[in-house]
Amino acid sequence: MNILILHRVPYPRIEYHRGIDHDLHDVTYLGQQSAINTLPHGLRCKKVIRSGLACASDEALQWLAQSPQRFDRIISMSEYELLDAARLREVLSVEGASLETVSLSRNKLKMKKAVQARQLRVPGFMPLDRYLALRGQVPWHGATVLKPHSGASSNGVSIYEQSARTVDEINRKINDLSLNIEDFQVEEFISGPVRHFDGLVLNSKIITMLSSQYIGTCLDYMEHGHPLGSWHLETTVQMQAWVAAVLQAVQIRNGAFHLEAIMEGDKPVFLEVANRVGGADVVATYELATGIHLPSHELRIHIEGYTDMANLAGLPPSLGFGWFVFPGHTHRERIYRGLTGAENFRVSPLVVQWNELRPGTSLAEHVTYSACEAPLAGIVKTARPQLTQEWIKSLFAQVSLAQSSAPATGHNPPS
Repeated sequence: MNILILHRVPYPRIEYHRGIDHDLHDVTYLGQQSAINTLPHGLRCKKVIRSGLACASDEALQWLAQSPQRFDRIISMSEYELLDAARLREVLSVEGASLETVSLSRNKLKMKKAVQARQLRVPGFMPLDRYLALRGQVPWHGATVLKPHSGASSNGVSIYEQSARTVDEINRKINDLSLNIEDFQVEEFISGPVRHFDGLVLNSKIITMLSSQYIGTCLDYMEHGHPLGSWHLETTVQMQAWVAAVLQAVQIRNGAFHLEAIMEGDKPVFLEVANRVGGADVVATYELATGIHLPSHELRIHIEGYTDMANLAGLPPSLGFGWFVFPGHTHRERIYRGLTGAENFRVSPLVVQWNELRPGTSLAEHVTYSACEAPLAGIVKTARPQLTQEWIKSLFAQVSLAQSSAPATGHNPPS
């Protein structure tokens, strides 16, 4: 096959060679220079560098106008280029999910309408332009969340307590940042722990799935510099049935899924869903717990139309894994100077992976959950899920990034 990859996610996060036989197929990676630079040396493939001045689909069509060729598959593993891949498939008549279908799992207004139509609970919501026209008169009483309808990782999200000033505060943010009203929605804030459900679906059937619960929130990670983590917990029959109903509602029929829900007691309230693998160390902990490397099997589903997990899918997962990551983009200093309070955690026998920057390394200014860019990221394994949650919470309570005026406990990871 001739395969086009819209390449945005760093190669080590996907490890494309585990899901695509590059000697059997002709694979072209199209991406910006920074992404192309992550491709391993010696990988049999074609590399096409795009400028990034326009969207991936426009730049791909510009390239193909100069170098016409036919592709059998067009794939994106990035949340931000799933729509581009769908547009290209429609323009070039290539097999795969349609633009209309992909939009359901990218646009939060559309996905909530679809889920609500199946009689599944969702937060109250409406487009921002309608909210402004109603002067903030919403059918809920708690706080209001402002968020892009097609964003990810809580980028651009803010929470407002319901008051007479809320509409003016939201208007001020939109105007100050020159944001497009049509790109935003408002949503009822619902308090409760957030769970994420990850796995694979093939021909509308879930073939593997794990449940996890966050420690911290993506919004606190992004805006306030708080660490983020999650731990695996048991999946009930009822919860798997709920996940399957959501996937059917948003027409995610093939590939990976990452679904988030707020828990009110034991009842889930739909938050959002994506037709991709989760970020941070979701993929790594999934493989440790099940032996299943999600991106590899997703690629086989997209390319071959099936994947063979006969030896793995029926085995119970090894619960007790969890991941954690500390942000650097909000740190007041742009240089990593080590950690405070980390000595006992660093040498804990429960640690599976401990990825720490070398002291003196510049901290990334952009938001990242990547173990190779964050100041600290890792994986832990305990005997029981609840112990994993307690261990990560203790880590978050006792460990922080050192300041220049504080004694650093710098650690030089092995080369």
